[in-house]
Amino acid sequence: MEGNCFNQGVFLVTLLLLIVATLVEGQGTRVGFYSSSCPQVESIVKSVVQSHFKSDPTVAPGLLRMHFHDCFVQGCDGSILIDGSNTEKTAPPNQLLRGYEVIDDAKIQLEAACPGVVSCADILALAARDSVVETGGATWVVPTGRRDGTVSQASDAGNLPGFRDTVDVQKQKFSAKGLNTQDLVTLVGGHTIGTTACQFFSYRLYNFTSTGPDPSIEPSFVSQLQALCPQNGDGSRRIGLDTGSANRFDNSFFANLRDGKGILESDQKLWTDDSTKTFVQRFLGIRGLLGLTFSVEFGKSMVKMSNIEVKTGTAGEIRKVCSKVN
Repeated sequence: MEGNCFNQGVFLVTLLLLIVATLVEGQGTRVGFYSSSCPQVESIVKSVVQSHFKSDPTVAPGLLRMHFHDCFVQGCDGSILIDGSNTEKTAPPNQLLRGYEVIDDAKIQLEAACPGVVSCADILALAARDSVVETGGATWVVPTGRRDGTVSQASDAGNLPGFRDTVDVQKQKFSAKGLNTQDLVTLVGGHTIGTTACQFFSYRLYNFTSTGPDPSIEPSFVSQLQALCPQNGDGSRRIGLDTGSANRFDNSFFANLRDGKGILESDQKLWTDDSTKTFVQRFLGIRGLLGLTFSVEFGKSMVKMSNIEVKTGTAGEIRKVCSKVN
């Protein structure tokens, strides 16, 4: 009986995500875009992601972040993949991204199977989804049909959310892309996997205020972080964004925010600001509030995000090599 209930639940979640994905088809992408022209596209991308993940699990959060950073600049058009001086790839927020080789490998295989058909932007959208699944998250249906952009400028990356942004600034940046406050909290929840460098948060541990560390950090956690990131220490040292569960896609990230253990200042502010705290509480199932299932909402918000300013039809191109325009 329990097995049947579980299977029914999985079916309902999958059906819900399929409905959500179908609703965004009017924005230019659609489910099954390659069903005739390249039916093996999803299996090829999934296989490549799985292969790379087995040898280097850090590619999973890398690909998820890359898709996010791509969509917030010039729309979801694969422009972050382009090599060259002063391209998006060289912008400070993007310099530590990883996983480009996964997209390149998938593109090589897809060009062999379906030459000139599958865009790099779609490969990235699919790889981001598959990365979440590899780390224990739920799957979702990815609408496809994006085309690749031909412009990539580092200067355009200035609107990416930053680790010191206030909640108001974060909301403004997300709203500008058609994403609401729930989408903001949900997508930042992607920090449940992956790491960040000491240089992006160690300032919170020492002279953040005139009296010492950032008061929003739980006091005993401050000393733990100070041991990992000593003052004037190695700023490039990597620390898990979701303490205790940095390699698994789950909702423990939100529990850490509640407990004053958010690593990035911008993350922890989601708990201290009332407008976002409610959504964190709903993901945690706080009594008296209508609960939200993180894995389901994450898929829905990713579908919305993956349709930001997409290029379809005759716009852009289908790159032969993802790292350069044709």
